[in-house]
Amino acid sequence: MSTRLWTAIAVLTLAAVLTQLAVWWLTPPPPPSAFAGPPRSSYTLHDFDLTALGEDGRPALRLSAPQLDRRGGDHALYINAPRFVLPQASGPAWRGSARFGWVNAQGSELKLLGDVRMAQPARGGGETVILSQDITAWPRRHRLASAARTVIQQPDATLSGVGFRADTATRTLELLDDVHGTFQPAARQAP
Repeated sequence: MSTRLWTAIAVLTLAAVLTQLAVWWLTPPPPPSAFAGPPRSSYTLHDFDLTALGEDGRPALRLSAPQLDRRGGDHALYINAPRFVLPQASGPAWRGSARFGWVNAQGSELKLLGDVRMAQPARGGGETVILSQDITAWPRRHRLASAARTVIQQPDATLSGVGFRADTATRTLELLDDVHGTFQPAARQAP
């Protein structure tokens, strides 16, 4: 073989190697797989009791449930069948339950979903009960809200409406839309 042929083979080989290096260098990396699998918990608790403290060091939320999952992606808590207590600065605490619950990573927001029931002993006997399909609570700010149909029952009245807001520190409940009420007449005193 002649030196010309060897030179041509060497030049073609060098060109092929440089072309392959250019392709590797200029081609963007392949996109990650779209399938990541089911979300996984950072940890799971069974039959737990949790107490979240407010800025003043007092309990702002007590929570117990058969299962709690903390997911690594958003660090939120996902709770099955929560039972909760929202202590109040003055007066009795709100107690309740729901089918599911969610608490944000900061512990400042609690979402209750599915058959939510909240109750607080009323002044003069009986209790105030709030029934809804979802309620969002901000325990440290003593606020509650919902956009779902809500029923508020007291010993002498039943109110229902779509959506409500509440400030549990001032004991005010406000139904927002389509409000209906039933009030028991007061007992008359004999003259």
